[in-house]
Amino acid sequence: MKRSIPINGLVILGAFAVVSVAFAAAPKVKFKEREKDVLSPVYTVDKKYKSMMGPQSTTEIELGDPKAKELVWITGYQANMVGPDGNSSMPQEFMCHSNLDLDPTKHAEFVDAQRGISGRLFTLSQGQFDIRFPSGFGIPMRSDEKLSLTTQVLNLNIAKPKDLKVRHRVTVRYARDNEVQGGKMQPLFQKSAYGLALLEGPDGHFGVSPGEGHGEGCLMRENASEHEYDDPQGRRFTGHWVVRPGREVNRTIATRLIGVPYDTTAHYIAVHLHPFAESLELVDKTAKKTVFKSRARNYTEKIGLEHVDYMSSAEGIPFYDDHEYELVSTYNNTTDEPQDSMAVMYIYLLDKEFERP
Repeated sequence: MKRSIPINGLVILGAFAVVSVAFAAAPKVKFKEREKDVLSPVYTVDKKYKSMMGPQSTTEIELGDPKAKELVWITGYQANMVGPDGNSSMPQEFMCHSNLDLDPTKHAEFVDAQRGISGRLFTLSQGQFDIRFPSGFGIPMRSDEKLSLTTQVLNLNIAKPKDLKVRHRVTVRYARDNEVQGGKMQPLFQKSAYGLALLEGPDGHFGVSPGEGHGEGCLMRENASEHEYDDPQGRRFTGHWVVRPGREVNRTIATRLIGVPYDTTAHYIAVHLHPFAESLELVDKTAKKTVFKSRARNYTEKIGLEHVDYMSSAEGIPFYDDHEYELVSTYNNTTDEPQDSMAVMYIYLLDKEFERP
């Protein structure tokens, strides 16, 4: 059974998390939370589709009044699988992912681009279908910025589906700045750490020269798609790799990937994993402690993730620009054939340099 575990301002959804930290209360601001509902096209599921292989589409959306160019705050994101009518519930196992992106170039006109801007705002997939920031926190953007919504279907269990049609129902939650009362919203921006597997080149970590003393490197694995990255050391990596039967632990030095621009705090962490995942852990190697460990729960009677832990905190978890971070993913492929995998941690950090327009 799922349960929400609040510990002095920290909330981790799941039956596994045990955290002991003292946190303060969230900012006491009040606002009318608005919702933007979007329906994807109707997808026909006519065969099995592995991750990243099913029908997909992309559409553009806007929040607020684009002509006003007003400041709005994204406060949450939700995605559910529904029938062609847009309302009747369908099993969530048909969701591969639902991604919400912005244009980094356009957004750089609105926020400080020096700290690096990710185009990805959210990814929801099996195990987590709803993100809600702590009260009083949000991602700032201008209402004339267009958002790109990409949805994709997954089918790992039904060999020969008949007349199976589904679609994504997505809700973006936001607030208009001119309706915020009792204080100011706290600005967040997203950074991500993602697991990598080595495809070609000498053993080691992405972007890390040999001999820097970071220990065991990324696993040598096969690519499950075309997600490839080259580093200055002449190595080739993938973020979507094949997991062989059995348990696998993969380590990736994530310091450069995250790129923490200054000492700050994380107020929400979401995780993207594939079926057969057991956990994803971010380790502060400098402080020699775990920052956050997300545990996944797989279905017992079919292939898929039933639940993945996330972190939500009003006070926040410290991140430091001079610390080394490592991402550790653990998969347990209980089948007798290779399976695909990914491991991504989306970290929502307090933007200490945001200037209100």
